[in-house]
Amino acid sequence: MPADTPGTPAIPPPPPEHWFADVLASDGGVVRLRPITPDDAGSLERFHTGLSDRTRYLRYFGPYPRMTAKDLYRTTHVDYRDRVGLVIELGDDIIAVGRYEYLAERAGARSAEVAFVVADQHQGRGLGSILLEHLAGAAAENAIETFVAEVLAENNAMVTVFRDAGYQVQRSRDGSVLHLEFAIDPTEALLSVRDSRERASEARSVGNLLAPRSVAVIGATPLATRVGGAVLANLLSGGFQGPVFPVNRNRTAVRGVRAYPTVRDIPDEVDLAVIAVPAAEIGSVLDDCMAKGVKGLVVLTAGFSETGPHGHAAERELVDAVRSHGMRVVGPSALGIANTDPAVSLNATLASVLPGRGRIGFFCQSGPLGAAILGEAAARQLGLSTFVSAGNRADVSGNDLLQYWDSDPGTDVVLLYLETFGNPRKFSRIARRVARTKPIVAVSSGRNVVRVEGEADLDRSLVRNLFAQAGIIQVDSITELFDCAMLLAYQPLPAGPRLAVIGNSAALNWLAVDAGRSEGLTVGEPIQLGPQAGPVDFLTAVSAAVTDRAVDAVIVVYSPPVPNAVADFAEAIRSGAQSDPDTPVLTTFVADQGMSNLLATRGPGGMLERGSIPSYGDPERAARALARVRRYADWRTRPASPIARPAGVDTVRARELVAELMDAETGHWLSDLEAAELLGCYGIRVVEFREVRDADAAVAAAEELGYPVAAKATGEIWRNRPDLTGVRLDLWRSDAVRRGFTELSEISGNPVHIQRMATKGVGCGFRVQDDPSFGSVISFGLSGTIIDLLGDRVYRALPLTEAESAELIDAPRAAPLLSGHVRGRDIGKPVDRAALAELAQRISALCDDLPEVRELQCEPIMAAPEGAAVLYSRVRIGPEPSRFDIGPRRMA
Repeated sequence: MPADTPGTPAIPPPPPEHWFADVLASDGGVVRLRPITPDDAGSLERFHTGLSDRTRYLRYFGPYPRMTAKDLYRTTHVDYRDRVGLVIELGDDIIAVGRYEYLAERAGARSAEVAFVVADQHQGRGLGSILLEHLAGAAAENAIETFVAEVLAENNAMVTVFRDAGYQVQRSRDGSVLHLEFAIDPTEALLSVRDSRERASEARSVGNLLAPRSVAVIGATPLATRVGGAVLANLLSGGFQGPVFPVNRNRTAVRGVRAYPTVRDIPDEVDLAVIAVPAAEIGSVLDDCMAKGVKGLVVLTAGFSETGPHGHAAERELVDAVRSHGMRVVGPSALGIANTDPAVSLNATLASVLPGRGRIGFFCQSGPLGAAILGEAAARQLGLSTFVSAGNRADVSGNDLLQYWDSDPGTDVVLLYLETFGNPRKFSRIARRVARTKPIVAVSSGRNVVRVEGEADLDRSLVRNLFAQAGIIQVDSITELFDCAMLLAYQPLPAGPRLAVIGNSAALNWLAVDAGRSEGLTVGEPIQLGPQAGPVDFLTAVSAAVTDRAVDAVIVVYSPPVPNAVADFAEAIRSGAQSDPDTPVLTTFVADQGMSNLLATRGPGGMLERGSIPSYGDPERAARALARVRRYADWRTRPASPIARPAGVDTVRARELVAELMDAETGHWLSDLEAAELLGCYGIRVVEFREVRDADAAVAAAEELGYPVAAKATGEIWRNRPDLTGVRLDLWRSDAVRRGFTELSEISGNPVHIQRMATKGVGCGFRVQDDPSFGSVISFGLSGTIIDLLGDRVYRALPLTEAESAELIDAPRAAPLLSGHVRGRDIGKPVDRAALAELAQRISALCDDLPEVRELQCEPIMAAPEGAAVLYSRVRIGPEPSRFDIGPRRMA
């Protein structure tokens, strides 16, 4: 084909790397999307030939049995700007194609015609919607504003794709053809549709793993001491409801079950393959699984990313191969997966003990720790619905499991043990939604959280703040994880902070009271029953407490003074609690830990049900668990708030400015004047200043700005010094300005800022930083050396909602200083908190709109009754990080 075919580049540019994506189809299977290239000509021709006559007619408005050489050339030779083509692959085959082409002759908004077609056997999997999302994303990058499409009126499937995508469609009819036109701007409605589809496909994907119809164990052996033997034994003894196929080249049967040399030799379909062979053999096993059409893998084998760079590369190759063939993988180095639903009864784990049926979903990264965790859960009689130990988390992650549990009717509570976060922005988004209806309790090692010099214990406070923002109950240990889980799984949420303590041990009663008060609960005098109290006394006291409208929760302490039968006391506590099942009751029952059989309420199959009363080893643990759950219950009652989008924002100019100042290689700190200009685009006004280099210019600047002024040395070492060496304040005359300039220029050797004096107020500041675990994080705190040493800063993930902006201002321990009223005495007028909250919103919007902003500081800020004045700002810009969560759907 001649190179001068109109609109076709003779040598196309390299395809954009960020357009390559693995995406989940609506049935949970993985497909690979990428830009089309000239090398696709042969595959594209085979794809087209394989389409049915009906599909070709609907796409091309006629028979069109074969693509012409001209069309084939034009389709595969694109510029990735005005003409874009995308393909979706499964294995080596193209299964869907989409393209758009800029309509240069159309007046008005930049428009492009869009079209796509999906192979017959893959229609109904949502691939058209995926193509449309990614084409729209590419078009937005290339300043295309509107898509148009010509669709046969009888092509209901295509019309439905456009309509269901969330676009505002304008339709005109011309005989048998519909003309569709719609803006591609990612509106809230469009993003909502994207998130809904993502949730459904990820939930289906995990559901395929947790409810397989058949399982193959590759590397199965009869020895329970070997990995392949242990998982096979658990599958068989657990009563899995489908067929189990051992795979062993050297045996015809394993544990009395017929074995096969390879997965390919199994005559039936295989949904899930559990791999327990050495890492060196994974390649051949993977080829067999791909040839067999296995839907998912659980890789128990170690020896991948945990071993170093070589293992990490092998792990990425494994995931790449698995996804390219439509599969998902749990692991490597996983403990396994389990589903206690009697209709499935899947125990594909290495754990020697698996808890019974319950309504708690549990995700854990660590394999060795996972076994210990399951053992403790079983010891406490904490029932699970499903369990996934993801090991290295190369593919399936906590985000995937959250999507699954959100829609799983068999799961009421979610437990997470996290070491890393795959996609922090997505994690926060999903967790906020899930936590509205299902409690999430998480323990995180925090090992990848940034430490900032001078900020005390940042790991713990940052994780705690950001988890609380998303409604997650953050705990510090596995013990506390289960302490909260017992309460959440079997008792109602407390309606308020008022706690009643009942017991027959004065010492333990007061321990509970003191612990409750230290955790922020409202606790009165304990109800002392005394060591001679009998079951009737407990029944009467507990019944009275739970029906008291001034009580929101009850802790019951029973410690027998001498060994005696305790069943009657347990029955009394249970009966008393049933007087009002809406009031949560916790116990320290003979120092038992977990769910005592005497306090349990059981349903069909002996499964623990709500109303069971958890017991804690000591009353302090009970109070801590109750306080954490109470804070979560309070968060859940707050109405959802929209993302803050303040008025008066010039996003276009801000993006132009960043593009002008950007260093594509490394990024850099902006000058003070550049930073002030960028912030000004978002309505963030730095108190007016001039940068001067001689005394005459300093005086001229002071007279222009108006006295009084401040003179400030420039250079990082002079900023925010507690000794104020680098500043001269309240300069009222020209001679003072000259003297100040001379002194500061001599000590710094840099230009000097002459700045209008701001109204006196309380010093505070905002900072935005990149965190490898959570993404962009904003912090707020009052200014001062002592405040910094104490680490009194609070953190929130961006973007902020309107409610979070206000909460951020009130969260530091020193925040009462902003109210002008501390410990019963007035210390001044309250500052304008609303101005600080608005400033937080504007910073949030700036960092959300401009991902190139890698770091930002507005400090000091003078907060006064009349408003908030920013005295200084710093901004660092750099190459844009991965922002997959705000574009078209894709797997991390």
